[in-house]
Amino acid sequence: MASSNTVLMRLVASAYSVAQKAGMIVRRVIAEGDLGIVEKTCATDLQTKADRLVQMSICSSLARKFPKLTIIGEELVVWVDPLDGTKEYTEGLLDNVTVLIGIAYEGKAIAGIINQPYYNYEAGPDAVLGRTIWGVLGLGAFGFQLKEVPAGKHIITTTRSHSNKLVTDCVTAMNPDDVLRVGGAGNKIIQLIEGKASAYVFASPGCKKWDTCAPEVILHAVGGKLTDIHGNVLQYHKDVKHMNSAGVLATLRNYDYYASRVPESVKNALVP
Repeated sequence: MASSNTVLMRLVASAYSVAQKAGMIVRRVIAEGDLGIVEKTCATDLQTKADRLVQMSICSSLARKFPKLTIIGEELVVWVDPLDGTKEYTEGLLDNVTVLIGIAYEGKAIAGIINQPYYNYEAGPDAVLGRTIWGVLGLGAFGFQLKEVPAGKHIITTTRSHSNKLVTDCVTAMNPDDVLRVGGAGNKIIQLIEGKASAYVFASPGCKKWDTCAPEVILHAVGGKLTDIHGNVLQYHKDVKHMNSAGVLATLRNYDYYASRVPESVKNALVP
Protein backbone atom coordinates (compact mmCIF):
# COMPACT_ATOMS: atom_id res chain seq x y z
CA MET A 1 0.00 0.00 0.00
CA ALA A 2 2.81 2.43 0.88
CA SER A 3 4.43 1.72 -2.48
CA SER A 4 1.13 2.36 -4.29
CA ASN A 5 0.67 5.65 -2.45
CA THR A 6 4.19 6.73 -3.39
CA VAL A 7 3.54 6.01 -7.08
CA LEU A 8 0.24 7.89 -6.92
CA MET A 9 1.76 11.01 -5.40
CA ARG A 10 4.63 10.93 -7.93
CA LEU A 11 2.04 10.68 -10.69
CA VAL A 12 -0.04 13.54 -9.24
CA ALA A 13 3.07 15.73 -8.95
CA SER A 14 4.05 14.98 -12.54
CA ALA A 15 0.50 15.61 -13.77
CA TYR A 16 0.38 18.92 -11.88
CA SER A 17 3.61 20.02 -13.54
CA VAL A 18 2.56 18.98 -17.03
CA ALA A 19 -0.87 20.63 -16.55
CA GLN A 20 0.84 23.95 -15.89
CA LYS A 21 2.92 23.51 -19.05
CA ALA A 22 -0.29 22.67 -20.92
CA GLY A 23 -1.82 25.94 -19.79
CA MET A 24 1.15 27.80 -21.26
CA ILE A 25 0.67 25.97 -24.58
CA VAL A 26 -3.02 26.91 -24.65
CA ARG A 27 -2.17 30.60 -24.13
CA ARG A 28 0.66 30.47 -26.69
CA VAL A 29 -1.61 29.14 -29.45
CA ILE A 30 -4.05 32.01 -28.90
CA ALA A 31 -1.19 34.52 -28.92
CA GLU A 32 0.17 33.14 -32.20
CA GLY A 33 -3.19 33.80 -33.85
CA ASP A 34 -3.63 30.48 -35.67
CA LEU A 35 -5.97 28.08 -33.83
CA GLY A 36 -5.75 25.38 -36.52
CA ILE A 37 -9.43 24.48 -36.11
CA VAL A 38 -10.80 21.25 -37.56
CA GLU A 39 -14.26 19.70 -37.15
CA LYS A 40 -14.16 16.19 -35.67
CA THR A 41 -17.78 15.07 -36.10
CA CYS A 42 -19.85 18.25 -36.45
CA ALA A 43 -19.70 22.04 -36.19
CA THR A 44 -19.91 21.92 -32.39
CA ASP A 45 -17.29 19.17 -31.99
CA LEU A 46 -14.04 20.97 -32.72
CA GLN A 47 -10.33 20.36 -32.33
CA THR A 48 -7.62 23.01 -32.35
CA LYS A 49 -3.86 23.14 -32.58
CA ALA A 50 -3.87 23.55 -28.78
CA ASP A 51 -5.79 20.27 -28.35
CA ARG A 52 -3.20 18.42 -30.40
CA LEU A 53 -0.12 20.00 -28.83
CA VAL A 54 -1.38 19.61 -25.26
CA GLN A 55 -2.41 15.98 -25.83
CA MET A 56 1.05 15.22 -27.19
CA SER A 57 2.78 17.05 -24.35
CA ILE A 58 0.81 15.37 -21.56
CA CYS A 59 0.95 11.86 -22.97
CA SER A 60 4.63 11.96 -23.90
CA SER A 61 5.65 13.44 -20.56
CA LEU A 62 3.70 10.96 -18.43
CA ALA A 63 4.59 8.00 -20.64
CA ARG A 64 8.28 8.89 -20.35
CA LYS A 65 8.14 9.01 -16.53
CA PHE A 66 5.70 6.10 -16.13
CA PRO A 67 6.36 3.72 -19.06
CA LYS A 68 4.07 0.97 -17.73
CA LEU A 69 1.10 3.29 -17.32
CA THR A 70 -1.92 3.10 -19.63
CA ILE A 71 -2.81 6.61 -20.65
CA ILE A 72 -6.40 6.97 -21.91
CA GLY A 73 -1.17 0.04 -16.62
CA GLU A 74 -3.01 -2.33 -15.33
CA GLU A 75 -4.57 -0.75 -12.26
CA LEU A 76 -3.83 2.96 -12.72
CA VAL A 77 -5.44 4.68 -15.71
CA VAL A 78 -5.00 8.33 -16.68
CA TRP A 79 -7.84 10.14 -18.48
CA VAL A 80 -6.74 13.30 -20.32
CA ASP A 81 -8.79 16.08 -21.91
CA PRO A 82 -6.19 18.40 -23.45
CA LEU A 83 -8.69 21.23 -24.00
CA ASP A 84 -12.06 21.01 -22.25
CA GLY A 85 -14.33 23.67 -23.74
CA THR A 86 -12.77 23.70 -27.21
CA LYS A 87 -15.74 25.46 -28.85
CA GLU A 88 -15.58 28.22 -26.25
CA TYR A 89 -11.83 28.49 -26.81
CA THR A 90 -12.42 29.16 -30.50
CA GLU A 91 -15.03 31.82 -29.64
CA GLY A 92 -12.91 33.72 -27.12
CA LEU A 93 -14.79 32.57 -24.00
CA LEU A 94 -11.47 31.82 -22.37
CA ASP A 95 -12.66 31.50 -18.76
CA ASN A 96 -14.59 28.35 -19.82
CA VAL A 97 -11.44 26.52 -20.91
CA THR A 98 -9.60 23.92 -18.80
CA VAL A 99 -7.01 21.17 -19.17
CA LEU A 100 -8.05 17.98 -17.35
CA ILE A 101 -5.93 15.09 -16.07
CA GLY A 102 -7.78 12.45 -14.09
CA ILE A 103 -6.26 9.40 -12.41
CA ALA A 104 -8.30 6.27 -11.68
CA TYR A 105 -7.48 3.15 -9.66
CA GLU A 106 -9.47 -0.05 -10.18
CA GLY A 107 -12.15 1.94 -11.97
CA LYS A 108 -12.55 4.67 -9.35
CA ALA A 109 -11.48 8.29 -9.87
CA ILE A 110 -8.94 9.00 -7.11
CA ALA A 111 -6.88 12.02 -8.17
CA GLY A 112 -7.45 14.94 -10.49
CA ILE A 113 -5.76 18.06 -11.84
CA ILE A 114 -7.58 20.98 -13.50
CA ASN A 115 -5.58 23.76 -15.11
CA GLN A 116 -7.38 26.99 -16.04
CA PRO A 117 -5.04 28.66 -18.54
CA TYR A 118 -6.93 31.96 -18.55
CA TYR A 119 -7.92 32.26 -14.91
CA ASN A 120 -7.70 35.95 -13.99
CA TYR A 121 -7.62 37.02 -17.66
CA GLU A 122 -10.09 39.87 -17.09
CA ALA A 123 -7.99 41.45 -14.32
CA GLY A 124 -5.99 43.63 -16.68
CA PRO A 125 -2.87 43.43 -18.88
CA ASP A 126 -0.51 42.93 -15.92
CA ALA A 127 -2.50 40.09 -14.37
CA VAL A 128 -0.83 36.73 -13.75
CA LEU A 129 -2.74 34.22 -15.84
CA GLY A 130 -3.67 30.67 -15.00
CA ARG A 131 -4.07 28.43 -11.97
CA THR A 132 -3.98 24.72 -11.26
CA ILE A 133 -6.50 23.04 -8.98
CA TRP A 134 -5.73 19.53 -7.78
CA GLY A 135 -7.13 16.94 -5.43
CA VAL A 136 -6.67 13.42 -4.09
CA LEU A 137 -9.42 11.44 -2.38
CA GLY A 138 -8.72 11.21 1.33
CA LEU A 139 -6.27 14.09 1.18
CA GLY A 140 -8.35 17.04 -0.04
CA ALA A 141 -8.48 19.55 -2.89
CA PHE A 142 -6.26 22.59 -3.29
CA GLY A 143 -5.70 25.69 -5.39
CA PHE A 144 -9.04 27.42 -4.83
CA GLN A 145 -11.25 28.88 -2.08
CA LEU A 146 -14.25 26.66 -1.33
CA LYS A 147 -17.55 28.57 -1.34
CA GLU A 148 -21.22 27.60 -1.36
CA VAL A 149 -24.32 29.03 -2.99
CA PRO A 150 -26.53 30.85 -0.44
CA ALA A 151 -28.92 28.53 1.38
CA GLY A 152 -32.22 28.02 -0.42
CA LYS A 153 -30.90 29.08 -3.83
CA HIS A 154 -31.07 26.63 -6.74
CA ILE A 155 -28.69 27.72 -9.49
CA ILE A 156 -28.16 25.22 -12.29
CA THR A 157 -25.12 25.13 -14.55
CA THR A 158 -25.54 23.24 -17.79
CA THR A 159 -24.31 22.95 -21.34
CA ARG A 160 -23.97 26.01 -23.52
CA SER A 161 -23.63 24.34 -26.93
CA HIS A 162 -25.11 20.82 -26.62
CA SER A 163 -28.63 21.42 -25.31
CA ASN A 164 -31.73 19.48 -26.34
CA LYS A 165 -35.24 18.77 -25.03
CA LEU A 166 -34.01 16.25 -22.46
CA VAL A 167 -31.54 18.74 -21.03
CA THR A 168 -34.16 21.50 -20.96
CA ASP A 169 -36.82 19.29 -19.36
CA CYS A 170 -34.43 18.13 -16.65
CA VAL A 171 -33.16 21.62 -15.86
CA THR A 172 -36.73 22.98 -15.69
CA ALA A 173 -37.71 20.18 -13.28
CA MET A 174 -35.11 21.45 -10.81
CA ASN A 175 -37.20 24.63 -10.36
CA PRO A 176 -34.08 26.80 -10.66
CA ASP A 177 -33.69 30.38 -9.52
CA ASP A 178 -31.16 30.83 -12.31
CA VAL A 179 -29.59 28.80 -15.13
CA LEU A 180 -25.97 29.25 -16.23
CA ARG A 181 -25.15 27.99 -19.72
CA VAL A 182 -21.40 27.62 -20.02
CA GLY A 183 -18.82 25.42 -21.71
CA GLY A 184 -16.57 22.73 -20.26
CA ALA A 185 -17.22 20.05 -17.64
CA GLY A 186 -14.19 21.22 -15.66
CA ASN A 187 -15.50 24.78 -15.68
CA LYS A 188 -18.91 23.64 -14.40
CA ILE A 189 -17.41 21.75 -11.47
CA ILE A 190 -15.34 24.82 -10.60
CA GLN A 191 -18.61 26.78 -10.51
CA LEU A 192 -19.91 24.30 -7.93
CA ILE A 193 -16.90 24.49 -5.63
CA GLU A 194 -16.67 28.28 -5.85
CA GLY A 195 -20.30 28.95 -4.98
CA LYS A 196 -21.52 30.07 -8.41
CA ALA A 197 -23.87 27.13 -9.01
CA SER A 198 -25.74 24.56 -6.94
CA ALA A 199 -25.92 21.70 -9.43
CA TYR A 200 -24.43 20.65 -12.76
CA VAL A 201 -27.19 19.03 -14.82
CA PHE A 202 -26.49 17.45 -18.21
CA ALA A 203 -29.29 15.04 -19.14
CA SER A 204 -27.80 13.84 -22.41
CA PRO A 205 -25.03 11.68 -23.82
CA GLY A 206 -22.10 13.77 -24.94
CA CYS A 207 -19.43 14.21 -22.32
CA LYS A 208 -16.78 11.53 -21.98
CA LYS A 209 -14.82 9.91 -19.17
CA TRP A 210 -11.91 12.30 -19.75
CA ASP A 211 -14.35 15.19 -19.18
CA THR A 212 -15.49 13.95 -15.76
CA CYS A 213 -12.64 11.98 -14.16
CA ALA A 214 -10.53 14.87 -12.86
CA PRO A 215 -13.46 17.18 -11.96
CA GLU A 216 -15.21 14.34 -10.10
CA VAL A 217 -12.21 13.90 -7.81
CA ILE A 218 -12.01 17.61 -6.97
CA LEU A 219 -15.73 17.65 -6.15
CA HIS A 220 -15.69 14.43 -4.11
CA ALA A 221 -12.61 15.57 -2.16
CA VAL A 222 -14.62 18.49 -0.72
CA GLY A 223 -17.77 16.50 0.05
CA GLY A 224 -19.67 16.78 -3.25
CA LYS A 225 -21.09 14.08 -5.46
CA LEU A 226 -21.09 13.29 -9.20
CA THR A 227 -23.08 10.49 -10.83
CA ASP A 228 -25.02 9.83 -13.99
CA ILE A 229 -28.66 10.95 -14.17
CA HIS A 230 -29.79 7.65 -12.61
CA GLY A 231 -27.50 8.08 -9.62
CA ASN A 232 -24.98 5.49 -10.78
CA VAL A 233 -21.32 5.98 -9.91
CA LEU A 234 -19.16 6.44 -13.03
CA GLN A 235 -16.48 3.84 -13.76
CA TYR A 236 -13.03 4.68 -15.14
CA HIS A 237 -11.24 1.37 -15.74
CA LYS A 238 -9.33 1.04 -18.99
CA ASP A 239 -11.98 -1.05 -20.77
CA VAL A 240 -15.01 1.10 -19.91
CA LYS A 241 -16.89 2.83 -22.73
CA HIS A 242 -15.72 6.41 -23.10
CA MET A 243 -19.15 8.04 -23.42
CA ASN A 244 -21.11 9.02 -20.30
CA SER A 245 -24.25 7.83 -22.05
CA ALA A 246 -26.60 8.51 -19.12
CA GLY A 247 -25.52 12.10 -18.61
CA VAL A 248 -24.16 13.82 -15.52
CA LEU A 249 -25.64 15.11 -12.26
CA ALA A 250 -23.24 16.78 -9.83
CA THR A 251 -23.64 18.91 -6.70
CA LEU A 252 -21.53 20.24 -3.87
CA ARG A 253 -24.41 19.89 -1.41
CA ASN A 254 -28.04 18.66 -1.38
CA TYR A 255 -27.50 15.96 -4.01
CA ASP A 256 -30.66 14.08 -2.97
CA TYR A 257 -32.86 17.11 -3.69
CA TYR A 258 -31.67 17.39 -7.28
CA ALA A 259 -31.62 13.63 -7.89
CA SER A 260 -35.23 13.37 -6.70
CA ARG A 261 -36.36 15.93 -9.27
CA VAL A 262 -34.98 14.19 -12.37
CA PRO A 263 -38.09 13.34 -14.46
CA GLU A 264 -38.81 9.67 -15.12
CA SER A 265 -39.14 10.53 -18.81
CA VAL A 266 -35.54 11.71 -18.79
CA LYS A 267 -34.31 8.60 -16.98
CA ASN A 268 -36.19 6.35 -19.41
CA ALA A 269 -34.55 8.11 -22.37
CA LEU A 270 -30.98 7.75 -21.08
CA VAL A 271 -29.58 4.24 -20.94
CA PRO A 272 -26.57 3.73 -18.61
